Amino acid sequence: MKLLSAQNISQTFDYKLFSNISLTLQQKESIAIIGASGSGKSTLLHILSTLLTPDDGNISLFDKNISELDKKELAQMKRDDLGLVFQSHYLFKGFSGLENLEVASILSQQSIDEELLKRLDIKDVINQKVTELSGGQQQRVSIARVLTKKPKIIFADEPTGNLDKKTANEVMNLFFEYIEKEKAGMILVTHDESLAYKCSKVYKLENKELKEI
Repeated sequence: MKLLSAQNISQTFDYKLFSNISLTLQQKESIAIIGASGSGKSTLLHILSTLLTPDDGNISLFDKNISELDKKELAQMKRDDLGLVFQSHYLFKGFSGLENLEVASILSQQSIDEELLKRLDIKDVINQKVTELSGGQQQRVSIARVLTKKPKIIFADEPTGNLDKKTANEVMNLFFEYIEKEKAGMILVTHDESLAYKCSKVYKLENKELKEI
């Protein structure tokens, strides 16, 4: 099943960032996007995850053209089917780590997986306020929150940037296990080519074009 289809996506700010970008994401597939800093990787991910609207082109999620969805339908799709892990954690700062997970659990009607907390090494700190956690711990809480809601697509922008190599590998293994088990998909932006080449496909954004390598 095709989870995402992007056709002829272009984006311009004060200059042409990229143009005519097309890709598809299938169930159980992971796509990595690499490229130099400033090439537009994060902007492209924001467009694919519906956070930004492209200047040109079309995006379909689960065979639905998002430009044809009303605000309520799109909001429900974002809430239920899309999981976003970005460099900024976007956690509720006044809450504990557990309370952040509980919000995701209630909205998605999914239970919190204790084994997931163990594998992310946050079970012993999950009751602490987010502001008391290190950057790496906050990142792992953010990852746990995304996986708790069981999205159909994970969009991840440098999800292991604040993590040591061992933990980064464990996080990637969790992602790969998840998309295989849940028949989901993942689009990953990373500067770490060793992580990128663990994905099903690798694309490079360079000279305003996206090419599979």
